[in-house]
Amino acid sequence: MLDNYVGGAWTRASAGEALPVTNPATGEVLARVPLSSGADLDAAVAAARAALPAWRAVSVIERARRLFTLREALDARREDLARSVTTEMGKTIGDARAEVARMIEMVEAACAVPTTMQGRILEDVSRNVDAETVRQPVGVCAAIVPFNFPAMVPFWFLPFAIACGNAFILKPSEQVPLTQQIAFELLDTLDLPAGVVNLVNGGREVVEGILDHPGIDAVSFVGSAPVARIVYERAAKAGKRVQALGGAKNHMVVLPDAVIDKTVDGIIGSAFGAAGQRCMAGSVVVTVGEAHDRLMPPLRDAASALRVGDGLDESTQLGPVVSEQARERIAGAIGRAVDEGAGLSLDGREGAPAEGCFLGATILDDVAPDSEAAREEIFGPVLSVIRADTLDDAIETVNRSRFGNGVSIFTESGASVRRFRHEVQAGMVGVNIGVAAPVAFFPFSGWKDSFLGDLHAHGTDAVDFYTRKKTVTSRWFSSGQGTGPYFVES
Repeated sequence: MLDNYVGGAWTRASAGEALPVTNPATGEVLARVPLSSGADLDAAVAAARAALPAWRAVSVIERARRLFTLREALDARREDLARSVTTEMGKTIGDARAEVARMIEMVEAACAVPTTMQGRILEDVSRNVDAETVRQPVGVCAAIVPFNFPAMVPFWFLPFAIACGNAFILKPSEQVPLTQQIAFELLDTLDLPAGVVNLVNGGREVVEGILDHPGIDAVSFVGSAPVARIVYERAAKAGKRVQALGGAKNHMVVLPDAVIDKTVDGIIGSAFGAAGQRCMAGSVVVTVGEAHDRLMPPLRDAASALRVGDGLDESTQLGPVVSEQARERIAGAIGRAVDEGAGLSLDGREGAPAEGCFLGATILDDVAPDSEAAREEIFGPVLSVIRADTLDDAIETVNRSRFGNGVSIFTESGASVRRFRHEVQAGMVGVNIGVAAPVAFFPFSGWKDSFLGDLHAHGTDAVDFYTRKKTVTSRWFSSGQGTGPYFVES
């Protein structure tokens, strides 16, 4: 049974109910995760609130130094973290190593907090009157994170929150709690005030408790679009600062002048990396004009050649989906797409390993723009291909989606790129890049139903989210010299 981490110590959850954590490639039970109660969350909030004054009083430079130490500790355990990600979530070990690298990159970005948390000052806004804005911590912050990035997504929030002087509570996905056990082992070595960082395992009861708890000041969420809306509305109603990252249906537009071999590589990595289980997966290709006939044969060949298997095998290119329930749901979506008239260019339901939660790469061709396969997030290794006559038609197809997370265009035409990036309604744009996820110093900027809130994850938005601004207007009537000169020459 896994423990929570509350008040600087590993703590047994009060609830007796627990769920198995399984390896989706083998079905092996790896651990049991407790479904913590409201009392467990109360204990974490109390510990966080008690730690807040001492942690806020630590200088910003010293807080950054603790993160430098954390960065080195994570780097020393990066292979352990990657293997944990693959074992509990299923993605290939190469994908997992890349995820851990991004996790570490988040800490590196947060180390810049002595610069990024600086305020502003203006002298003489009126005669002998100065105005300055300073940033102060928000308070106790919590994050509710998904299964698909057990290492990286929690660190979209944790290092930035504590760098800014907040206390933090993490609720990892109950499907993949093991990787954060390692991360918190390392956090435990930083000599933080007890309660600055807390981990509470659990399910719905803990999530609902976070949304309503009067001792929590800010909530970050990553998950499906329907749940993101519930989180946003409920937490905001409770007076909390909220950022809620929802689902996606990311499009990749291919123009006739695209460099096909490089385009195929980009699409394959985007659509089938992590078995399509990421909010930045490119799940729809929009081919413009003759690009369709140039693209499809090599795309089909490359997808059919992907080696499906256990992600811990270095030669595996496509690992399992996270659970048997997910596999059945994705297979059902493929069947419905065919029933709606899509062509089955490649059927991943055939030939996948019988043991484990496996699906091969699937390509649906000639998908109708208004069909379920074009509209709804499948969250699996399924790629839908839509035809468009012109770039105008392609942009219209992209903008018709209620989601606006990421989008990519493959072309060598600068004019087409300029127009596309100007008109497309999505927060992250890739040019000849299949996964347009930004590095840690830039915000992760979804639009429309892909994001609810005002401030996005990581980058400069993270410092804005995890601080409150205070503006001081001051006037002094004395000469300013006090009791004597500042410097004395001998």
